[in-house]
Amino acid sequence: MTPTVGSAGDGSFPAGARPHGGASCAAEVAPGGHGPFGLGNRPTGELRFAVLGDSVSEGVGDPLPGGGWRGWAALLAEGLAARPEGTRLLNLARSGARSGDVAGPQLEAALRHRPDLASVLVGGNDTLRGGFDIRTVAAELHLVMGTLRAEGTELLTACLPDPGTVLGLPWPLARPLGRRMSALNDTVHALSAHHGAHHIHVAAHHWATMPGALSADRLHPSETGHRLLARDFHALLAAAGLAQGAAPRPEPDGAPPGRAASLWWMATQGTRWIADRCTDLLPDLLRLAATEVRHHRRGSTPVLEEDARRATVAALAALKVAPSPVARQPAGQRVLTGTKRTGVPGGDWAAAGSEPSGTTPMTG
Repeated sequence: MTPTVGSAGDGSFPAGARPHGGASCAAEVAPGGHGPFGLGNRPTGELRFAVLGDSVSEGVGDPLPGGGWRGWAALLAEGLAARPEGTRLLNLARSGARSGDVAGPQLEAALRHRPDLASVLVGGNDTLRGGFDIRTVAAELHLVMGTLRAEGTELLTACLPDPGTVLGLPWPLARPLGRRMSALNDTVHALSAHHGAHHIHVAAHHWATMPGALSADRLHPSETGHRLLARDFHALLAAAGLAQGAAPRPEPDGAPPGRAASLWWMATQGTRWIADRCTDLLPDLLRLAATEVRHHRRGSTPVLEEDARRATVAALAALKVAPSPVARQPAGQRVLTGTKRTGVPGGDWAAAGSEPSGTTPMTG
C-alpha cells in the first residue's frame, strides 16, 4: 500500500508547504500513548516525519508517473510504522536549498508539524556558492539539529560525495570544491555525533558509483539510489528499534537511466543547472584555482589542507562541539570510515585507506 500525502491547509501541514509524493500515515499505539519516537501524547496515534533539505530529499531523480518526485524519504516512510498509513510525512525539502533555508523557513514549518522523526540533509549547494563559510554552515546546522532534538525529535543525517568529480573539472578547480565538501562532511559527522543523530556516510557508500544508482543528470540518486538510501536509513532505525515496518525493496519500478539519457540531459539541461547553482562561484573558484596551482608548484598543498582542517575545528569549537573521530576526506580522495552509531548498515565501516575519488555528488 502506497502512502498518500496530506495537503496544505488541512491541519496536517503548515500553510505554504507544498506536498510531495510522500506519506500521510498513524503509528499503531495505544490510545493516548506515545508514538515510537516519543514526542508526547498523540491523540491520533500518528508518527510524524519531517524532511528538511535540498533536492536529494525532495526526491529529484525518482519521478512519479503523474509528475513530481517520490524519493528516499517517501519510500522510508512506508516502512516506519507497522502499517504504511501509520506515518504522516511532511517533505519541506526544496531544490537549491542551502543551510540557511533549512535553519529558517524549513525549520519553522517542521516545528509546527511537531515531528517525531526529522531528516536533515543539506550543504551541497552551500559548497557551490562564492564566499562559502564553514562557520556559518556549522552554526546553522547546529541550530537545526539542536532545536529539533530539544523537542524530542529523532534525527537522520548524511554526508555527501565530492562535487568536483562529476563536473569533470581539472584538478585546480576540483580540489578546492573537494576541500569544501570535506569541511562540510567533517562538520556533519561531528554535529551528528554531538546530537545523537542516525547518520549515513553517503560519501563513502559503495553504491554511490554503482551503475544505475544515479539519475540521468548524474547529480542525484536514481530510483535505485533513492531506494538504497531509504533501505540504509531503515536499517539504522530498525536496529535502534525505531522502525516497525518492512524495509523498502531494492528493486526499482522502472529501468535505470542509460548513458544516452545522461548525455541528453547534460546537453540540454546540465549547463543551465550548473549555471543556476554557481552564479556567484566562478570568480571565487578562479581565485581558489590560482592559489591551488601556486601551492602545487611550491609543493605546499598540505598547507591548504591544514588551513581547511583548522577552519573546521575552529567552527566546531565555537559551538562547543568536539571534532568527530571519523577520518577527514582529503580533497580528491575518499576514505571509508565509520562508527557503530554513524555507519553503514550491514557492517560497521572501518578505516580502509583512500583511493582516487570516483564518487559523484548528490546535491540539490
